Amino acid sequence: MDDSRAPYDPMPYGPEEVGVGPWEGPWPEGEQYDEELLRHGDRRNVVDRYRYWSLEAIRADLDTRRHDFHVAIENWRHDFNIGTIVRTANAFLAAEVHIVGNRRWNRRGAMVTDRYQHVRHHPTVTDLATYLHHQDVTLLGIDNLPGSDHLETMALPRRVCFLFGQEGPGLSEAAREACDGTFSIAQFGSTRSINASAAAAIAMHAWVREYADLSGEDAWRGGS
Repeated sequence: MDDSRAPYDPMPYGPEEVGVGPWEGPWPEGEQYDEELLRHGDRRNVVDRYRYWSLEAIRADLDTRRHDFHVAIENWRHDFNIGTIVRTANAFLAAEVHIVGNRRWNRRGAMVTDRYQHVRHHPTVTDLATYLHHQDVTLLGIDNLPGSDHLETMALPRRVCFLFGQEGPGLSEAAREACDGTFSIAQFGSTRSINASAAAAIAMHAWVREYADLSGEDAWRGGS
């Protein structure tokens, strides 16, 4: 293992180091700053606005502007896609991420973004549905079986939770029964289904296109 690289840097062909080094000059004032990061540098995979901020300060700031959609994933087979879905949920600023089934899940694909998300565990899909309905959140599953609505033409609820099954079998029977509805993503090729993490990203971005505020500075496009 190359010790010079941050373990969460996903691009081996990228720069040798990510982030920034120790703060140069007088330290900035503010409770959001982490003295260890100021002293030693911030090599985390975070946007520029959060450089040198503590984990707690970043989460608190994200909490002031989280979106109204949730993401839930069934976890029966320790699917590698779960971590990737969590990472995408962080990028689109989901309200919460829910893991249904096994409490332990493969975090490698999350690239430590789960630290900035509210991640809840539910033993069963029924428990998830009960939790969401108490908050007036609609539970929609992705299922490409006949009878599912088309994501491309449906009106997404603003307060919604997208539920995804495991790669291969898809949603469990219990999940289909617990959902308030299901949707499918239009496909035109020969494959029967698309990757679960890709489907999750498409669903989340559909919500962003419909409801997210793109007029301010909160929508990050690669700048500071």
